[in-house]
Amino acid sequence: RIPLANTVYGSARKLLDILQTAPGGTQRVVLIDFPNADMKTLGFVTKVVREVGTGRELAAVYVPTTPNPTSGYLEIVPVEKLTMTDWTVDQAMSFIISGGAVAPDAMPFTRAGER
Repeated sequence: RIPLANTVYGSARKLLDILQTAPGGTQRVVLIDFPNADMKTLGFVTKVVREVGTGRELAAVYVPTTPNPTSGYLEIVPVEKLTMTDWTVDQAMSFIISGGAVAPDAMPFTRAGER
């Protein structure tokens, strides 16, 4: 019955439905360095492609904004720069919509192999 809540929920539900299937076995919910290497933002891998010439894998990462995850931006990130999470899409959406108030008790911050 709350107009704004219904709009946000409906849009978020559509985006969630699109994000449910991970592309090519890649974990869908990731962290990327933003705006610098000492800070992270949450994103969803929407596609993995190869760089022309080098063959390096690049991920298209959709970075939603808070509190309306249907607005956001797209980053092209080398796969080796992604910090993988074990979060579900639902957990990530709750985190985003709540402005970080609803979150798992722990999260990765450092990429595998880094210290």
